[in-house]
Amino acid sequence: MNILFFLTPKSEVSYVYDTDSLRQALERLEKHKFSAVPIVSKADGHYVGTLTEGDLLWDIKNRNDLSLKEAEDISIMHIKRKWDNEPVDVDVDMEDLLNKAMNQNFVPVVDDGKHFIGIITRKDLIQYLCKKLVKAQLLAGGMQVEQ
Repeated sequence: MNILFFLTPKSEVSYVYDTDSLRQALERLEKHKFSAVPIVSKADGHYVGTLTEGDLLWDIKNRNDLSLKEAEDISIMHIKRKWDNEPVDVDVDMEDLLNKAMNQNFVPVVDDGKHFIGIITRKDLIQYLCKKLVKAQLLAGGMQVEQ
């Protein structure tokens, strides 16, 4: 199965650039109400990693008495990240995609040049699998299912 069926394209994904400040990242997360976002290289469009609310929280706590004005001068690349969501290539098979999605809320997708092209959410995969399960159960019970 082609994983592009599940892809939320980069143009519809909230992400931060590796050149963004701590304040910009905070504002992006607040605006979109996400707990994690991909980090993309502004220079070449490559996937860099994942920035989470927790990463920002612990960094702010460890800085003691940080103002929003000071947060404008701190690069997100200086923030220690607990983990990065592992990306998959656009031609990954479904089994490998599902294995990644079991441990990540979203799976970043990169093209052959390692450029970030979007994400696949665990929610979309679960919805797809639930529909397949219901269809299989109906077929097993002898009911007709519309394609």
